[in-house]
Amino acid sequence: MGFSVTRDVCFDPERPNWDGDGPRPVSWVLWPPEAVREPFPLVLLSHGTGGGADGLAWLGEALSTAGYAVLAVNHHGNTIVEPYRAEGFLAWWERPRDLTVALGYHLTDGPLAGRIDRTRISAAGFSLGGYSVFCLAGAVTDMALFRAFADNQTTGFRGPREFPDLGRYVEPLLDSSAPFRESWARASDDYRDGRVGKIFAMAPAPTVRGFTEDSLARIDVPIRIFTGEADTEAPYEQCSRWLLGLVPTARLESAGRDVDHYVFLNAKDQEDIRAAPEVFLDPPGIDRTMIQSRAIAIALALFQR
Repeated sequence: MGFSVTRDVCFDPERPNWDGDGPRPVSWVLWPPEAVREPFPLVLLSHGTGGGADGLAWLGEALSTAGYAVLAVNHHGNTIVEPYRAEGFLAWWERPRDLTVALGYHLTDGPLAGRIDRTRISAAGFSLGGYSVFCLAGAVTDMALFRAFADNQTTGFRGPREFPDLGRYVEPLLDSSAPFRESWARASDDYRDGRVGKIFAMAPAPTVRGFTEDSLARIDVPIRIFTGEADTEAPYEQCSRWLLGLVPTARLESAGRDVDHYVFLNAKDQEDIRAAPEVFLDPPGIDRTMIQSRAIAIALALFQR
């Protein structure tokens, strides 16, 4: 095709960046399809909180090999490719809008503009990315519901590892940051994108407990959820099985009784492993490569229907 993996940024003029001095950046990575037939199906890809597109390269590369264009977003303030911002970790609902903006750009101006099959657009996400792609299907957030969930000590919710005391930033930011106040007012907006026809969520994060039950009941696109039953970050029963009971189009598959959260990430090099062994090393008996291969198979079975 003459294309290689491409990295660039587009902008959303309707939202400011967290400093308030320019439009919100939407950094993206595109894995082009290894196929000869056009137009190409496309999969949007959303990383977990504090992560980045490269952490899901195993999925992007596999889908690309199978003939899909894969468009991943690094979410502003909530990604390892730029300095962390508490705003980015708190305002989760900005993430589905990032995906919508990136999709719109690539349909008209990106490297594959005019070559994407608009009838075969899907989305996949891990952890907070799982929350994000549920929003594209029509799930709507109510922060009062999430606060009630988080206040229940039996849930075990601690906040993300990067900001374990994240809640204490809310009031100071509401006082000091106009972009954050504007974002907070958008928390319960509907971020459904009707162009996205199928959803694959890996270990969707506890933030899904902020979804209203009536919005989940209205979802009408096929959804597949894949989560380990020993997940300590996004507990299986409280997140994935809870969603299963409320979303009529959802199906859930267990990644294994002893499988924890971070098996869905890949390390770029040994430096990653040394820096965060709790993320990139698995206990005996857990085969990360095999679990990721199962995830690829589930995603392809869904997207190829």
